[in-house]
Amino acid sequence: MSKILLLYDNPSLLVKSMGSLFESKGHYIVSSDLDMKELGKITEKQDAIIIFADGDLSDNTEELVYIKDKATEQDSAIFAAGDETEMNVLKKTIKESQIMGIFQRPVNIKNVVETVDAYLKDEKRLAKKKVLVVDDSGAMLRNVKGWLEDKYQVILANSGAMAIKYLTLDRPDLVLLDYEMPIIDGKQVLQMIRTETDFSDVPVIFLTSKSDKQSVLEVMSLKPEGYLLKTMPASDIIKAVDEFFVKKKVIEIK
Repeated sequence: MSKILLLYDNPSLLVKSMGSLFESKGHYIVSSDLDMKELGKITEKQDAIIIFADGDLSDNTEELVYIKDKATEQDSAIFAAGDETEMNVLKKTIKESQIMGIFQRPVNIKNVVETVDAYLKDEKRLAKKKVLVVDDSGAMLRNVKGWLEDKYQVILANSGAMAIKYLTLDRPDLVLLDYEMPIIDGKQVLQMIRTETDFSDVPVIFLTSKSDKQSVLEVMSLKPEGYLLKTMPASDIIKAVDEFFVKKKVIEIK
């Protein structure tokens, strides 16, 4: 069952009918006003976010930034419906590469539902392994996402707290974890993962700039699946992730 967040300015009959059609196809729908207070109450990970614009989106810049960031963190697909003016405002905040589909008004809700449904049922996309990347550096997060996103679903977390929150909502196939982070560092994150029954066996590979012997020995005692240095060439990091999943698949087959 895929989870879809349906956002709107006005809870019209058209929006309600769209939600019902999605539910008839087996999707789980969360509906909300396009409002920061309401958005902040939604904690579940969404596979798709649909923005149904019915007004001046220039008044919703804060909400659109929040949606863009959430979609990036969770690897959620964004779809949008509205007139040309509203969609131009949307594109000023959300990159077109993040928007999987735009539906111009007058909106054919059956077309919207069929398009989003087909996207979510795309076997190739859904078959991708999920890699949670945890780092307090935005530049590093963007780099790793760029390196891996062709092969994997890449979810980003810019703090240890955000990583733990994500793990309580969804289960990645691998965590790439930075060592040095403020408040909750990588070692503490790994300790928390290993002590939580629900996700204690989630594999973790450190991706860090810490190469001194003491740091390595401290975290290796917690038995991560590997220890990679940020100074390594991107091709070597990609290769290490690929080899991890190949090895894991061989073990599962046996």
